[in-house]
Amino acid sequence: MTDSKIVINGREISQAQPPYVIAELSANHNGRLETAMQIIDEAVRAGADAVKLQTYRPDTITLNSDAPDFRIEGGLWDGRTLYELYEEAHMPWEWHKPLFEHAKERGITIFSSPFDRTAVDLLEDLGAPAYKIASFEAVDLPLIEYVAKTGKPMIISTGMADAEEIQEAIDAAKGAGCTQLAILHCVSGYPAPAEDYNLRTLVDMQRRFGLVMGLSDHTLDNTTAIASVVLGASIIEKHFTLDRSGGGPDDSFSLEPTDMLALCRDSKTAWKALGQVDYGRKSSEQGNAQFRRSLYFVNDIAEGSVIKPGDVRSVRPGFGLPPKFLNKVIGKVATRDLKQNTPVNEDDFC
Repeated sequence: MTDSKIVINGREISQAQPPYVIAELSANHNGRLETAMQIIDEAVRAGADAVKLQTYRPDTITLNSDAPDFRIEGGLWDGRTLYELYEEAHMPWEWHKPLFEHAKERGITIFSSPFDRTAVDLLEDLGAPAYKIASFEAVDLPLIEYVAKTGKPMIISTGMADAEEIQEAIDAAKGAGCTQLAILHCVSGYPAPAEDYNLRTLVDMQRRFGLVMGLSDHTLDNTTAIASVVLGASIIEKHFTLDRSGGGPDDSFSLEPTDMLALCRDSKTAWKALGQVDYGRKSSEQGNAQFRRSLYFVNDIAEGSVIKPGDVRSVRPGFGLPPKFLNKVIGKVATRDLKQNTPVNEDDFC
């Protein structure tokens, strides 16, 4: 366990605390502010620690062009231009304030991924407690530096970034003044197959970078995310929707409310199960200790008689001497009359 930690809105995030679960709202509002509000409500019911938005407009993230460079080929969004996709998916900036207010009323932390400086300025005006850098922006070092200058905690997703690029992002953040930094292992596939995640990378990331680390998970269930906790992940981020069949750009690879509830519950159970190195008897075992094997007399033995091999057996329950003392009992002399089906004690022989 490392002692690295960050604090977002008063909540410590480290391996010493339960996993910090972020419900990524992304484009799952599907063009309705009411839906975005409901997603926040469901994140609260599920037990998520935070809700995250994405703050951009199509013109702040791409160019309005249908040239081949700007057209998507293959995958979930095949045939669309980037501008068309982001026009549909973006969170209108006028929604941010009511969503921040609603999250505050519901008692859940809310922050966002900014995609340019104007987004950072908007979020600063709203008092965002932290920032998330999306995987595709992890190479935008000027953006990372601008976010770092806010003095807020920063989380950087590392999808598609190699070790050198991750280090460059870290150096940019720290060099611009970020003192609370976390990185998320990520596979930028939508959805991503579990076998692409190579979760052992988490262990190497922890050793290599020495930061709070976690997982941005794009698989279709919770198995990968929960497994990451065992390898030291302190943050889990999952896309979250009301209905996976809702038809929005991100719905099909997002968790529904029952799945988010299970993630929040089961990731914390996995964290609790890790515990610490402990070979002692656990509290839940105390009552069962009596069912271990021990030595019992299986014949009546008169005082002064030699105890023979057939007089003693290793059986349950565990009220007698441990079976390892059998050879020390055989051949000894009974110090008193010994009854059949009674436990062997040290003062029964000499």
